[in-house]
Amino acid sequence: MKTRNILISGASIAGPTLAYWLHRHGFRPTVVERAPSLRGGGQAIDVRGAALTISERMGLLPEIRGAHTRMRGMSFVDGEGHTLMSTTEETLTGGATDGEDVELMRDDLANILHRATRDDVEYRFGDSITSLTEDDGGIHVTFEHGAPRTFDLVVGADGVHSQVRTLVFGEEARFIRHLGTYLSVFTAPNHLNLDHWQVFHQGPGRMAGMFSARNNTEARVILGFQSPPLEFNRRDTARQKQLVADTFADMGWETPRLLKAMWDAPDFYFDSMSQIFMDRWWSGRTVLVGDAGYCGSPMSGQGTSMAMVGAYVLAGELKAAGGDLRAALPAYEERLRGFVHRNQSLASPDMKGPPPREAMQEAANAIRLVDYRS
Repeated sequence: MKTRNILISGASIAGPTLAYWLHRHGFRPTVVERAPSLRGGGQAIDVRGAALTISERMGLLPEIRGAHTRMRGMSFVDGEGHTLMSTTEETLTGGATDGEDVELMRDDLANILHRATRDDVEYRFGDSITSLTEDDGGIHVTFEHGAPRTFDLVVGADGVHSQVRTLVFGEEARFIRHLGTYLSVFTAPNHLNLDHWQVFHQGPGRMAGMFSARNNTEARVILGFQSPPLEFNRRDTARQKQLVADTFADMGWETPRLLKAMWDAPDFYFDSMSQIFMDRWWSGRTVLVGDAGYCGSPMSGQGTSMAMVGAYVLAGELKAAGGDLRAALPAYEERLRGFVHRNQSLASPDMKGPPPREAMQEAANAIRLVDYRS
């Protein structure tokens, strides 16, 4: 069960982070990504706690800090745009405006990680895994487009709707927990001339908002609403846009203008706010990392950090075990479980515990980062 050739499915955050450390530890990673190129768009994400340490060990922390959104604060307005509250102490997307945490756009971080790995790692864009068959000789992979190949290990870093997880562990419905909210995010012109600022309008069960991005040259729109689980095709973007348009049709403030921009947005995102809970993150020659195995949802504010920490620990345990999967995969899970549990609890509706900032510190304390570099 020793391994050298490793296939990673997913090229967002967890996948490239894992690829970086695997290559550094002497493994040969290949990354396959369904999209034809790096996915653009997405919301503002946060690199916090242990993920900052990992970024520093990768030599990427200065570049990550350089992509900081530098949000100054936020406001809530009524249907006519009159300010109801305003603060420079925190934002809805990134929490407190002070401190060491770095908020940046998801696609900016993905690009930073890709640039750090593209010269050393094989990337296969525009393809996806269709089957996995394991025997003593390895795990045999077929692809939607490429020729079949055999690897020693396959890693699912392909998000909350992981194809790898479905192929190996079973249907998504067994593991997903809906948190009662849906979220849409897309890029739009910064027509309000927001200056490193966020503005939101709330109605019963709904919220519309936007914030400036990339030094105010554009904006990202957030449209969220409460709902029980909905049935929709995740590949049918037009239907998803219509669902959002219908839900926000009578919303005040700037919402009609935001909906108009939505129809032309090239990076439209829509999904439920959900978490993934599994009894085990590995089976044989397959293992899951990040959202595929333990999604915390954007409501936790910790998804990016969990993805980066999980990737770092998985690569490190493979190195420590000399590539022996029977030792490395259980060690990866044992080291990470407490950290994941505390982070996921931040988004649980029935969470009982310390206030959010103290809870995040408690989650950070649940992982002690071993330095696997030596």
